[in-house]
Amino acid sequence: MRWMMYTLCLLFSLPLLTQTDFSSQLPIMVIDTEGGEIEADDKIMARLGIVDNGVGNLNSPDDDFNDYDGWIGIEFRGSSSLSFPKKGYSLETREADGEDEDASLLGFPTEEDWVLHGPYTDKSLLRNAMLYSLAGEMMAWAPRVRMVELILNNDYQGVYLFTERIKRDEERVDIAKLREEEIDGDDLTGGYILKFDKLTGESDEVESFFFSNYAGDTPAQQDIRILYDYPAPEELVPEQRTYIREWVRDFEDRLMGDNWLDEEDGYAHLIDRQSIVDMIILNEISRNVDGFRLSTYFHKQKDSDGGQLVMGPVWDFNFAFGNANYCRGFDVTGWAMDFPYDCPEDPFQTPRWWSRFLKDREVAELLNERYFELREGILGDAAIEGRIDDFLDQMGEAPARNFERWPILGEYNWPNSFVGDTYEEEVGYLRQWILDRLAWIDNNIGDYLTETPTYPRTEDKALIFPNPSVNGELLVSFPESFPRSGMTVRILDPLGRELVRQQISFDQPFAQMSPNLSSGVYYVSVSDRHGDILQSLLWTRR
Repeated sequence: MRWMMYTLCLLFSLPLLTQTDFSSQLPIMVIDTEGGEIEADDKIMARLGIVDNGVGNLNSPDDDFNDYDGWIGIEFRGSSSLSFPKKGYSLETREADGEDEDASLLGFPTEEDWVLHGPYTDKSLLRNAMLYSLAGEMMAWAPRVRMVELILNNDYQGVYLFTERIKRDEERVDIAKLREEEIDGDDLTGGYILKFDKLTGESDEVESFFFSNYAGDTPAQQDIRILYDYPAPEELVPEQRTYIREWVRDFEDRLMGDNWLDEEDGYAHLIDRQSIVDMIILNEISRNVDGFRLSTYFHKQKDSDGGQLVMGPVWDFNFAFGNANYCRGFDVTGWAMDFPYDCPEDPFQTPRWWSRFLKDREVAELLNERYFELREGILGDAAIEGRIDDFLDQMGEAPARNFERWPILGEYNWPNSFVGDTYEEEVGYLRQWILDRLAWIDNNIGDYLTETPTYPRTEDKALIFPNPSVNGELLVSFPESFPRSGMTVRILDPLGRELVRQQISFDQPFAQMSPNLSSGVYYVSVSDRHGDILQSLLWTRR
């Protein structure tokens, strides 16, 4: 039975022809806030009705709500996406009195917390859906996805991605529930969900993060924040906050220490290596410009359940797959993990964990084996194109309605690296970008398995001048065979102590430096993730 408010709106024929006179292959979600205004970080009560007549049947806004018909709490969600006209929402299924109520929506396991992601600058509408569906076949859990069409307060909003919110649950992140009274013994050791991310909506009154022991590996040495996600910061008691903070810092010290590969004193027994590899693959095949540093989740099991840290689940890839025009997010070549070299001044840097993981021979070998195994299956060219086609078949004519509501085709919307005049061009760009990216990785992933890259490591392949320098200025020039990114130039004293460090940005043929050093003899070293590219060059400052 329709809600009285929604029926009155239809009778008075409020604007937007597509609101009631279309049929869709996608489920239709209808939300009515009954006059309330949606806000960020404070859910309001609303009604939700879902029409889903099953595969092969069309759905209409006029059909009975046959999947869900009840109350929800709703609020805006997102960070940079909050500035977009097409908003994202967090939903919470509720009883009439506002209490949380578990429900199964669109066939997903019963829960109460959900997300409606509204692809806006991702004009393919597919990037998050693609990545989440791939991750769901690779990892223990990734958010399940359904494409839907949304009507909010009788206003058609277009195509949305309906998905599960990341949280602890037997059907989601399957770790132990940590209760307030569990402050010692095995109970205290899990489960926790943490993330590398921006601070968005966190209360100043609650300690919502702690700093990594190791700053970002860039000239600015940016601090790396680790945010508490579960239990929520306001629900953590002091004993739990202290335990997980000190456990993570001990893990970091083991990872970065001299004995890091030792079976007892090292890091490896404290983390699931397979989860490291899968997170690397998913971020690299999509060249996720936010990868490894933002919306990057990891969780810890109880000691009685193994006690390990597990990387994941995945979240937020709408700027991936060539959709970002900054920090090489558009480039099918290069590694997303080299973000500190491509954008060394960005305030949200990649934690050192990832580059250190790849120096572990076992991780590098597992990465290589896993990647080519997946290339024979779900990452094969035909499988990728088939996945795209499946989503397009599911949506039918829904994208046309979406871009009637949001007429942005042919227009630049931050951070687009490609602007297609038609929806078909946007999908075509995505399709070709993925195939080109995978082809590049096929030919280059072996770099992780060797300490010696394919480019020269000889002293006569780089030049430093002026040498000697009178005013202290220094240029280090590189030949075309050098990588142009992922390199670090360092100035050392005669004892090998580092005095100055500078990262090399994308397509930079030289390093220009003005170190404030006294007269003397110094060495200039050029290195990448594998170590020194060339033997140190002698430089004199007069």
